[in-house]
Amino acid sequence: MSPGQRRVHWRSHRRATTTGSGVQAVRTTRATSFVLLLTFFGMLSIVSLASSLRTEAQTAEGKVGSSHLPQSYYPRYQDLGLQAGLTAETIIGGVERKQYFLETVGGGVALLDYDNDGWLDIFLVNGSRLEGFAAGRAPTNHLYRNNRNGTFSDVTQAADLVRSGWGQGVCVGDYNNDGREDLFVTYYGKNVLYRNNGDGTFREVTADAGLLQPADFFNAGCTFLDYDRDGFLDLFVANSVAYEDAARVPPDCNYKGVQVNCGPLGLRGSKNFLYRNRGDGTFENVSETSGVRNTGAYYSWAPCGFDYDNDGWPDIYVTDDSTPSYLYHNNRDGKFAEVGQEAGVAYTLDGFAQGSMGVTVGDYNRDGRLDIFRTNFIDDTPTLFQNLGEGLFQDMTFPAGIGVNTRFLGWGTSFLDFDNDGWPDLMYVTGHVYPEIMQEKLDDEFETRKVLYRNLGDGRFEDISLKSGPGILLKRSSRGAAFGDIFNTGQIDIVINNMNASPTLLRNAAPSPNRWFLVRLIGQKTNRSAVGSRVRLSTGSSHQIQEVLSGCGFCSQNDFRLHFGLGKAEKVDRLEVHWLGGAVETYQDLPANRLVTIVEGKGIESVRKLAGLP
Repeated sequence: MSPGQRRVHWRSHRRATTTGSGVQAVRTTRATSFVLLLTFFGMLSIVSLASSLRTEAQTAEGKVGSSHLPQSYYPRYQDLGLQAGLTAETIIGGVERKQYFLETVGGGVALLDYDNDGWLDIFLVNGSRLEGFAAGRAPTNHLYRNNRNGTFSDVTQAADLVRSGWGQGVCVGDYNNDGREDLFVTYYGKNVLYRNNGDGTFREVTADAGLLQPADFFNAGCTFLDYDRDGFLDLFVANSVAYEDAARVPPDCNYKGVQVNCGPLGLRGSKNFLYRNRGDGTFENVSETSGVRNTGAYYSWAPCGFDYDNDGWPDIYVTDDSTPSYLYHNNRDGKFAEVGQEAGVAYTLDGFAQGSMGVTVGDYNRDGRLDIFRTNFIDDTPTLFQNLGEGLFQDMTFPAGIGVNTRFLGWGTSFLDFDNDGWPDLMYVTGHVYPEIMQEKLDDEFETRKVLYRNLGDGRFEDISLKSGPGILLKRSSRGAAFGDIFNTGQIDIVINNMNASPTLLRNAAPSPNRWFLVRLIGQKTNRSAVGSRVRLSTGSSHQIQEVLSGCGFCSQNDFRLHFGLGKAEKVDRLEVHWLGGAVETYQDLPANRLVTIVEGKGIESVRKLAGLP
């Protein structure tokens, strides 16, 4: 059976179907325009051969001087969450039964250095329940301050961040360029902007900033980006199903013989929002004039702003659930054109929309172009799109070895170099949406493990999850995940927001002996967070690129600092910073195992060893 045939078979159980309600049973269908698909495949075939030849040459070149560890090396991830003080549970809907679609999602998480002490702090988005809570007992979001000794303190109340409701996602950015990281939190209802006061507290400024929504919406993920390159961060907010439908349709749908809640198919969809930063602390809604609403009303989850075509202007990719995903191309005139289908990232290679959740971007084959990885619903594979250049992508899920997993419902995800060999690996977290299956004898599980792929350096990945420690095997129904060097040790740690459970904090207890390099960028003409700026790092004949991103994953925020694995290289031969505004700065002969801070137009502010844990 071919990969295409396997995909068709899997979709027979992708979503619950109706048993008797007024909701229309809607099934995934092929792309409506066969002509456009033929056009796309024709263009793809022209580019594909040249791309394959380029990739083979670049991979062969990249292996020279790159230090792959022996395949006998495996990380040993352990969960330090409770030990580190991350004890508060995230409440999202019912535990044994979920009546409505609203109860199945939420749980974003952010890594940020809110107090500018050089250590990453953690912000966790909380949810609610249909029956509500007694006065003073409602769950709240949580801000945990990094104590720099492997533990965290809950400073939510002291930071003025106590807030209850159906929280969904979070993204971070210095929207007013004052040198302090601000928080934007999305809700089923109305979103909230918190300005960082610089004294350990935040101020809620949603209305003052022009971001108070006139009505309630099912807001999902968000991303800050400077789409007009004026030096101020703008804001994109994805929207899922229609607000009223998320908690209205009776739970009379059928999933593999089990009665469950309905959605998203059969529910009304929504359109997304784009807000332009005026540069005076306020935003204007440009959703209509920018063209981001010139689309269907779908079920969007996770946006990720990045420059997919290397033209120096930020574009936006958005995962959509059970409907085609969006790719908004930046026309450089304040407007966007939705080109997902033409670019090859709206559907699978065989023309199907997937139940897409999370998204990450990274240059997995080191050809200088950012590729896309997205997580999907159970009984389907995640999807890896290779960036071919010329505005086109190719579905490489099966050739890359990603198609081996179909039993997991994926959410938060990121490229990360866990072994510091210079090749971006992949991780994603998983968890089902129907707790009712726990009462039945199904192959599906509600709480499931994480998935970790090792990049083999030849365009392929290997699933090493079962050999990567108890933290990877720990079963939870997870949603958001944030990746970054939380303990300042030169390796990537992961904090995960779990449904109706306390958070998971993964640390590799058997770190790779390979070397690493960490880059922090501070914009001046460019936005202060340097979102949209890129770093190109060279060691010998090996080259890597990364872009500073806001949002992405699933409704979550990673470390703004860029982490590179160097293999056995003792220094970075050449480091190029491509600032979003267009300036390029070059640095040479930087020692390995260092954090370098670079200020736009001023050069290197510091090169230092990380303090690490005591």
